[in-house]
Amino acid sequence: MDIKVPEVGESIFEATIAKWHKKEGETVAKDDLLCELETDKITLELNAEVGGELSIQVAEGETVKIGTVIGSIREAEGAAEEKAEAQEPAAEKKSAKEEKAKAEAKEKPAAKPEKPKPAAAAPAKQEKAKPAAEAKKSAPPAEPPRAAPQPTRVTDERVTRKPMSSLRKRIAERLVAVRQQTAMLTTFNEADLSRVMALRKKHKESFQQRHGVSLGFMSFFVKACVEALKDFPEVNARIEGDDIVYHNFYNIAIAVGSEKGLVVPVLKDADRMQFAEIEKAILGFVDKINSNKLDLADLEGGTFTITNGGVYGSLLSTPMLNPPQSGILGMHAIKERPVAIDGKVEIRPMMYLALSYDHRIIDGKEAVNFLKRIKELIEEPEEMLLEL
Repeated sequence: MDIKVPEVGESIFEATIAKWHKKEGETVAKDDLLCELETDKITLELNAEVGGELSIQVAEGETVKIGTVIGSIREAEGAAEEKAEAQEPAAEKKSAKEEKAKAEAKEKPAAKPEKPKPAAAAPAKQEKAKPAAEAKKSAPPAEPPRAAPQPTRVTDERVTRKPMSSLRKRIAERLVAVRQQTAMLTTFNEADLSRVMALRKKHKESFQQRHGVSLGFMSFFVKACVEALKDFPEVNARIEGDDIVYHNFYNIAIAVGSEKGLVVPVLKDADRMQFAEIEKAILGFVDKINSNKLDLADLEGGTFTITNGGVYGSLLSTPMLNPPQSGILGMHAIKERPVAIDGKVEIRPMMYLALSYDHRIIDGKEAVNFLKRIKELIEEPEEMLLEL
């Protein structure tokens, strides 16, 4: 049975063999993980459809077209039949050898008897031979001339070179395209997370018991972004040729870091999702990414993106747009800082927020007010419906 690179999506034409989990000639069982494939968008796994002996035709690191045969499996039943045919009974083998030997003996002519050779005459007198070493002492071997000392060659192991994966190439291309094809600007603000943190602390246990998932920060920001996008539709739009395409739906993409790069799955119709549904969906994406089960459909259709550099400790950054989207919100680490509250200095848990936007479609006024709206919703989360 041939192992082929499957069709993943209309926009994917090739894949790289990232890793073979089985070796050449190894016996595999049905549903065993055979290899990982990397495309410019997702990583997927291929499992054995039948059991048998694996033959690998394309090595790790090679890039091939969709539909290419990269290996095959000789099914166990067929292999057993071939093995049975190859193993003949010992008696039959011995009989065949004897018959072959008899046939060869008949074909060979009879060997002629050799004539006796005359005896050699004995020497008149036998002299004792002396070794040459007794006649003349050999001089000790001369030492070879020593070569001039050469400088020790140090192997430079400080540099490692390896080819970029298809996913990393695609990420690099998109980042360069953002700089070249958009008028990207970034505006900043900060939000006081005191009330969000108080809500999470108060309802943490009841939320977990009722929904089976923890209440995180991301669901608050997804809800806040949806409400802000309703007030500022340009941020939820995109440019297509000479037209502005306004989306009357809210598909929020969530940037998730992985070992192979940044992946951005999409929460479809996030405006219809409750807090628990958002948290469960995000956890589901993380599980899919870790197990290479993410589908191409999970990455398509986003209208706005949220990225959280705070999970890595980032205090402030400029997030890059995710084309063809026109806006992206950057969350950052929560830090206690002194802030002025009603004329008094208080220590509050603060988070810097960053909105990168395409200035071709979004004016500075709309961008600033959009970010201010998110700040207001986060600082007064009671405005957003919290499902407990």
